[in-house]
Amino acid sequence: MSASEVEEYRPSEDEAFMNDRQKEYFKKKLLSWKQDIIKESQGTLSNLQEENNQLPDIADRASSETEKALELRTRDRQRKLIAKIDSALRRLETGEYGYCEETGEPIGVRRLDARPIATLSLEAQERHEKAEKVHRDD
Repeated sequence: MSASEVEEYRPSEDEAFMNDRQKEYFKKKLLSWKQDIIKESQGTLSNLQEENNQLPDIADRASSETEKALELRTRDRQRKLIAKIDSALRRLETGEYGYCEETGEPIGVRRLDARPIATLSLEAQERHEKAEKVHRDD
């Protein structure tokens, strides 16, 4: 499959689930997403290294420190997201990608297209969120 075919292709519920074309589509989508995150995090590192800590005004320094803390939290989220993308890529290699970890049922191409790192079907995800809410309310 050529690069232009992959870019034009959109998986559909009308075809065999996790066929070779869908696997290739999600692999490219995951790799592209990972590359975008890496580029963005490299920009964050550059900004942190260029930042001048010798700001004379205490309010400016406080603002700068707050911005750095926010950037570091964002970078940590990006690191965790990359780990999830890598996990999804491994599941693609083993044939587990696209199937709910809880039920073994297909997650569905629309959900995977919207959230390519999904590991639970929509129904299983909703059950988890309800259970979390119940435990939070305790």
